[in-house]
Amino acid sequence: MSTQERGGAGVTAAAEQDTARPGAGNGARVPRQLWVEEAASKRRMPDAVRTAAVRAVLIMSLTIIQAMVAFLSTLTGSWLAFPMVLSSVASTVVATWAVLDVWVTRQVWNQRHGVVSVPSSTARRIRRERRRSRRAERAAQRDGTSGGIQGGPHAGSLSRA
Repeated sequence: MSTQERGGAGVTAAAEQDTARPGAGNGARVPRQLWVEEAASKRRMPDAVRTAAVRAVLIMSLTIIQAMVAFLSTLTGSWLAFPMVLSSVASTVVATWAVLDVWVTRQVWNQRHGVVSVPSSTARRIRRERRRSRRAERAAQRDGTSGGIQGGPHAGSLSRA
């Protein structure tokens, strides 16, 4: 949807509202809508992955700030330079771990909840055939071919002991 189409949609909706109001003339200027709802182009990340991503971004931003402070205090010859460099190295390790955590969390979520498959997928067709064959086997067992308790040779009689 282009900007003109969105603006046109807002104008027509506002014009319809203006014509419903008494005293609104046809030549009056109609204000555009401030917010136009559009469908999302991408699906939202799962909650666990989003939480890990936010945590990683915060840790990475703090690491970058810490590295800048270490660099600037090294340039000025401050006593704070050495401890800041050491903590920056440790923060870099933690930030790397946080980014790996996002990747692992995303992989685990995809594995647990499955991925979106297209209807013509081969795997889906195979699963459907397996389900049909299992249902047919269960139906055959229920019909009495299995020799279970209900359909046995001594159905309705007392125990043989």
